[in-house]
Amino acid sequence: MITCFIRYEIDPFKKEAFAEYARAWGQVIPRNGADLIGYFAPHEGSATTAYGVYNIESLAAYEAYRARLAVDPLGKANYDFSCRERFIIREDRIFLKNVSLPRGPKVMP
Repeated sequence: MITCFIRYEIDPFKKEAFAEYARAWGQVIPRNGADLIGYFAPHEGSATTAYGVYNIESLAAYEAYRARLAVDPLGKANYDFSCRERFIIREDRIFLKNVSLPRGPKVMP
């Protein structure tokens, strides 16, 4: 299992457009084969940094997932929305593997 972290630089005046975009991916990503952890929009601190995070089995599974996204009607519409509204300035993607598993129980002081 690998985790895809997408770092977005967004227009700070178009945060609601990014939130709409994120809500749509909340429907599209799971139905196309990835385990969506979530989309995270600016709240405090930077007004321009946002993230999308999901798990997928492998890079091969990722390639198949991307092919499904390309033909998914809502996925295509959401991509077109982002191009039209231009709220994403930059997007970077990195794949990481969780090496801290298994985790122990949370201990309260």
